[in-house]
Amino acid sequence: METKKKFESYEDFVENYELNIPENYNFSFDTLDELAREPERLAMIHIDPEGGRRDYTFGYFKEQSCRLANALKDRGVQKGDRVMLILYRRVEFWIAMLALHRLGAMPIPSPSLLTDKDIRERVNYADITGLICEDSICGRVDKARKECPGLRTLVQVDGELNQDWEAWDDVVQSGAADYPRPEGAPGGEDPFLIFFSSGTTGMPKMVLHTYTYAYSHYTTAAYWHDLEPGDIHLTLSDTGWGKCVWGKFYGQWMAGAVIFVWDFRGKFVPAELLEMLAGHNVTTFCAPPTVYRFLVREDLTRYDLSNLRHCTTAGELLNDSVFHAWKEATGLSLYEGYGQTETTLQVATFKFMEPKPSSIGRPVPGWDIVLLGQDGAPVPKGEEGEICIRLHTETGNNGVMGLFASYLDESEKTAEVKAGGHYHTGDKVWEDEEGYFWFMGRTDDLIKSSGYRVGPFEVESALVSHDAVVEAAVTGVPDPVRGQAIKATLVLAQGYAGTDELTKELQDHVKKITAPYKYPRIIEYVAELPKTISGKIKRAEIRKADETKYN
Repeated sequence: METKKKFESYEDFVENYELNIPENYNFSFDTLDELAREPERLAMIHIDPEGGRRDYTFGYFKEQSCRLANALKDRGVQKGDRVMLILYRRVEFWIAMLALHRLGAMPIPSPSLLTDKDIRERVNYADITGLICEDSICGRVDKARKECPGLRTLVQVDGELNQDWEAWDDVVQSGAADYPRPEGAPGGEDPFLIFFSSGTTGMPKMVLHTYTYAYSHYTTAAYWHDLEPGDIHLTLSDTGWGKCVWGKFYGQWMAGAVIFVWDFRGKFVPAELLEMLAGHNVTTFCAPPTVYRFLVREDLTRYDLSNLRHCTTAGELLNDSVFHAWKEATGLSLYEGYGQTETTLQVATFKFMEPKPSSIGRPVPGWDIVLLGQDGAPVPKGEEGEICIRLHTETGNNGVMGLFASYLDESEKTAEVKAGGHYHTGDKVWEDEEGYFWFMGRTDDLIKSSGYRVGPFEVESALVSHDAVVEAAVTGVPDPVRGQAIKATLVLAQGYAGTDELTKELQDHVKKITAPYKYPRIIEYVAELPKTISGKIKRAEIRKADETKYN
């Protein structure tokens, strides 16, 4: 187990920080089972959809995951099998993940919003043989599995049992309570976990990580989340996405923290989240900027947030107004971070750094980052470049702990992004004189207008800082003079209407906040933005719809 060190500065961190991963590392055996040597030690505080609280210990997670591993093994699940998990923020998710890690079967966490068509496509595309599922979603699975001949293990959590499914409780209780580490146990560079990437176009890719991936999240938890033993940490993420294991699993337990899980269903209500933070003495918190944007609109003086000592954010650009409003209300800065489904934390602002609002921070030790221009050469400070990771070996995760091994079964797509000795993230930033990175957007989202290259996030950030705007998507449309004109597609707050007067007001607002040439010459008002099931804006879909409008 790692021991957290104190660093005086970013330079001290870079020079003296190193992860020492055990040989053939397996999180379930090497971390969970070690923590369970204190079986009554608190591991998780869980709040169910009705608001009921239950505390879980490491001894509980060890026993339950051992029972499930034995039970699944008895049912033919083995090393290399692919098992889809469609579960809400319930404790069974963690047990299932830990059990599959013991077996060497690969869990595929999946969102509850998947349709029967999505399930059918993913099960067949990924050769999935097992599925552990919410009772409310089993019906969709049943529709899909008529065309999924490879599915053979079906476990249902909760509810009246569906035909051909086994009940979770019965399965778990059928397994022995001990699962000693077997000879040749999975670990190290063995296949560990698959995420379906939330691509905004086409079929999502299968992102394969090895067992070392879990260990690399120690940095995320101990230094970005600034966790100390006994901290209560809440990352607001669903279990169907990579951010869940970033913020409420591996690194947090390695750092000695208690994971706080709020299993809310349906629409997010800011006041309820604030009640959770205050009522359960949460000490550290991580959420996307959109969540903080809703929180600062509440009367924060009504909630006792005195136990909250550190806050982080990632997933989209944080606009200055939210940063300052949160700090004014709580006294806490927001520390940004950046990474991908394919990686762990690559760039971040840490507690021993001065946060710059809207900057994602500086490179994390262990990630050899270079910003490359369109010609493949490094760019100087102040100029935009693609975030690229230098690769150190030719196979697996290329000698970079936390980097994905491959897009499973898609060697050509893997080769496209791992080319020329680098992993190409597809994300553009520029670096200031102090080494801080400033996110501009995906390479294919950048707008070329009148000789300028404009990143959508800066314009979107300016727009959402206006009270009238709830969400914004900025794209380029064809323009005979400028090449592309900047267009904003907006969702308005309640009480506002998309009038010519508001359009002019928003354009002037952007001109005041950012460079005047970046203001949107076209503004369209919509009821909602097209999004992936992970909530990412489909700018490509907006651009495609605009091709006929503006050509």
